[in-house]
Amino acid sequence: MLFKDIIIKKNEELASDFDKLFSDILQSQTHSGDLLLVQVNGFYNPEVYTWDNIPNRDPYMIGMGYDGHSDLFHYNFIDLYRSGSISPFSYSEYLEKHSFSEERMKEINELEQKEALSIQLEMLVYLKIWEADLFIKKFYQITNLNLGLPYDWHFRIAESNRDNDATGKREELIRKKIRDRLQSNYPSIYSAIKNAYNTQVRNSIAHSRYYCTGRYIHLTNYLKEDPASQIQVLPFNDWITIFHDTMAIYNQLIGFYNRIDTYYSNQIKNPNDSIEVRLNRKEPEERTQFIKLHYRKEFKDWYPKR
Repeated sequence: MLFKDIIIKKNEELASDFDKLFSDILQSQTHSGDLLLVQVNGFYNPEVYTWDNIPNRDPYMIGMGYDGHSDLFHYNFIDLYRSGSISPFSYSEYLEKHSFSEERMKEINELEQKEALSIQLEMLVYLKIWEADLFIKKFYQITNLNLGLPYDWHFRIAESNRDNDATGKREELIRKKIRDRLQSNYPSIYSAIKNAYNTQVRNSIAHSRYYCTGRYIHLTNYLKEDPASQIQVLPFNDWITIFHDTMAIYNQLIGFYNRIDTYYSNQIKNPNDSIEVRLNRKEPEERTQFIKLHYRKEFKDWYPKR
């Protein structure tokens, strides 16, 4: 379950760094429309070459795509959980209910069982966030733009250890291409990701290698010789911190992407106005192309006129 006092505190800790990140990207991006590409999801889709129902089989696309539809589907689940799982108690009040008492042992046991069930739902939410392709892609793209790098149309997450042409593996992208890039200038975001994203915890959830007793999660993927798998027991209180950091990051990013939409849509004063975005092609030859994106206020969406 989510505790209002914790999530409010964590959102407040992250807000200033996400504000700074947004402002910094507006200064560092090398084309004025690159940040909009993060919101509208520019991507390369070679599958287009197999289609026979369209005249112009251009693999460079803008829109939801498979990843966007998946992201929306899982967002609906996450939003349902976060809106319906707010504890009526503060965190300290909740812990007080778990204080040992022989007279209340039955009640305490029932509370622990309900908490364990809630945590298993939270573990599903955790995977839906940290494993999601579009979540990783958009977060990666904004760290790219912050470094003055162009929007990466050819971003792709590795599907296997032998996939050498991909941008990177999930855990490497999150730790090295997102988290570590933010460390020096956005310390609160770095710290939240460092605490929230743990590969051992992620793997134990994904492969169901854990069990709960009392208010403890026992991870059965502990490996004495592996520095990245040193957790044997994770107290529920530690999980609460991990999950609230995850949700605070998720909340802030939703606000960040909405802010992108607002920033660019405010520049549209009449129906003929547009925002230029840059397409760095590799096919059919390597060249730079510029596309005009128009905005429909009634649908709050962007579409290209080439």
